[in-house]
Amino acid sequence: MKILLIHSDYLKYQVKKETPVAEEIEEEMKEGEMKECLSVFTAVEERDENKVEKVIAKGVNDIKDTAEKLDVDKIMIYPYAHLSSELGDPATAVEILKGLEDELSHDYKVHRSPFGWYKAFQLSCKGHPLSELSKEVVVEEEGEKEEVVSKALKAEETLQSTWGIMDVDGTLHELDIDGKDVEGYDFKGNGKLKDFVLYEAGEKEKGGAESPHIELMRRHELVDYEEGSDPGNLRFYPKGRMMKGLLEDYVSERTRDYGAMEIESPIMYDIDHPALKKHLNRFPARQYRMETPDKNVFLRFAACFGQFLMTRDMTLSYRNMPVRLYELTRYSFRVEQRGELTGLRRLRAFTMPDCHAMCKDLEQAKDEMMTRMNLAISVVNDIGINVLEDLELVVRATQDYFENNREQVEKLVDNYGKPALIELWDEQYSYFALKYEFNFLDPLGRASALVTDQVDVEQGERYDIKYIDEDGKERHPYILHLSPSGAIERVMFTLLERAAMQENSGEKPTFPYWLAPTQIRFVPISDDQLEHVEELVDDLEEINVRVDIDDTDRTVGKKIRQAEQEWIPFVAVIGPKEIESGKLSVRIRGEEKEREMGLKELKELHEKKQNGMPFRDIPLPRYLTKRAIFVG
Repeated sequence: MKILLIHSDYLKYQVKKETPVAEEIEEEMKEGEMKECLSVFTAVEERDENKVEKVIAKGVNDIKDTAEKLDVDKIMIYPYAHLSSELGDPATAVEILKGLEDELSHDYKVHRSPFGWYKAFQLSCKGHPLSELSKEVVVEEEGEKEEVVSKALKAEETLQSTWGIMDVDGTLHELDIDGKDVEGYDFKGNGKLKDFVLYEAGEKEKGGAESPHIELMRRHELVDYEEGSDPGNLRFYPKGRMMKGLLEDYVSERTRDYGAMEIESPIMYDIDHPALKKHLNRFPARQYRMETPDKNVFLRFAACFGQFLMTRDMTLSYRNMPVRLYELTRYSFRVEQRGELTGLRRLRAFTMPDCHAMCKDLEQAKDEMMTRMNLAISVVNDIGINVLEDLELVVRATQDYFENNREQVEKLVDNYGKPALIELWDEQYSYFALKYEFNFLDPLGRASALVTDQVDVEQGERYDIKYIDEDGKERHPYILHLSPSGAIERVMFTLLERAAMQENSGEKPTFPYWLAPTQIRFVPISDDQLEHVEELVDDLEEINVRVDIDDTDRTVGKKIRQAEQEWIPFVAVIGPKEIESGKLSVRIRGEEKEREMGLKELKELHEKKQNGMPFRDIPLPRYLTKRAIFVG
């Protein structure tokens, strides 16, 4: 069960309409108001089924604990399904909610809002540091395995940091952060950076609302949840698989062009391997662990293991450095906590472009990191995400590393081109002494890292990776860990969230043209034009365009509206007039008036928008009447 606890001046509601799962209620439950109370928003989940009494008991303890800290004597229980995407059955939900009400009533004045009804409500939050808290009520059954958590992850949770903003001229402004208050820097004209600071160092993610991209990924038949798998493992429909494949193709192509040698390595490794065991405890992530007939193994959560074991067995000289290796991991696995899983944003199985560079010394590592940052900026911009407008830079380092290598941080920020958040750790909790990230801030104010690169100061020695220096001596390299785009799924998440932001601001949302599942749609006025349209499509496909034909029996107006709903860049209407004139009536997404043009001009527009990016054929049948419906 998930709960959101809000210390409230008041909460009042009024029932509007019942849903198919609405509980039967008396008249007095149809409206309610409570002042100076603790508002408890609740979502009962699948995992709570068959554990009703234990969930009630633990939920009561968690709610009481917060109520005592806030010194309140009134509690409003409010069912709120939006806290979870994995809801339990209605009967269990009502049973748990009634149980919470009964048990809390012994010590508090309690009112429960009814389950399964559409309600209007008004809420006023107190706004102090403890006024908004989210919790997960998790009941483990006897015999369930204890979660394995790395030492680095435990250390990260207790890490002490100081925060600042660095301007492009290298000036560092130390921040004083208390909840929603930030002092020490003038954020005028840079509200997104302030929101990013609050997410990272002040206010934390509270949950509640569902990410807009989840509805979009299903509506466009790109991606969906897979109930037959472990949560956080998704199914990709043809359009989503095409889009994902194009992103994989492009990032891999650019990384190879940079000079990285592409390899392939296993997805599982021996837990008891000495170097790997130490690595596990220096990586801040939860792992999947399992037994094979021969070994205890873990599923990789990055490409480090295969690349480092491979590099350890290579014969290296300083003349080879930097040595660049690359793998597109399909998949990397991390046991993210159940409550953290969110569509394409946070997964347990994801595709990570992972590029390591073995550098002979720290100065070479600094130069190489700058080269790689430029690669990442170019890759992300070309994908269709504007780095300066859409992303925020954070550089994280130990205090000691920053003091000794401040000029490196200054160069990174200057190269990025706008002020950046700086986090300085009191101690090194993982294998890296410095890392930077490009972060996207979604409409809900949550930050998600895309690009990252890290200065690894431990793994060269840990894996016994060696090279021969100019004096003939064996040395361990510094290692850089770059993902030039971030996880491919998170790139798709960012594109969809940006589209949702466009929609909210009144713009027409779009996919980047090179990723649009259909780039040109032909709309014949009647079946009489189909033969002519087929000839046009054949002609266009010779220059690599994804084209389809709406041959449904809908009216032309409805066909155009359908194309609008699918965000199709070019929609060409073909009737007798167009066949006779040899011209096309083309609607271009984002333009109010349609244009009249010949096929040659349409080809030129396509090639300009495609701009040399990778291409894949249309992933569905050419005719709309031949297509199956995946979602609906």
